[in-house]
Amino acid sequence: MAKNAKQAAAKTLVVEQTGSPIRREAAQRQTLIGLGLNKIRRRSTLQDTPAVRGMIEKVKHLVRVVDDQSAAAK
Repeated sequence: MAKNAKQAAAKTLVVEQTGSPIRREAAQRQTLIGLGLNKIRRRSTLQDTPAVRGMIEKVKHLVRVVDDQSAAAK
């Protein structure tokens, strides 16, 4: 069990906001806030869970998942 917990904790996603929530549904704005994003080009590091993946899917036109290597370089 401890090995699985370490693997789950190590999996992260870096999400960058690419679009504006202006003139979008309130649910999409709230989803961006839930992901820790509020301005274009902001990045947030999140755990890779089904819930986070679902949130990203709901606003996939406003965000992008950044490679870990490019995020580490900045």
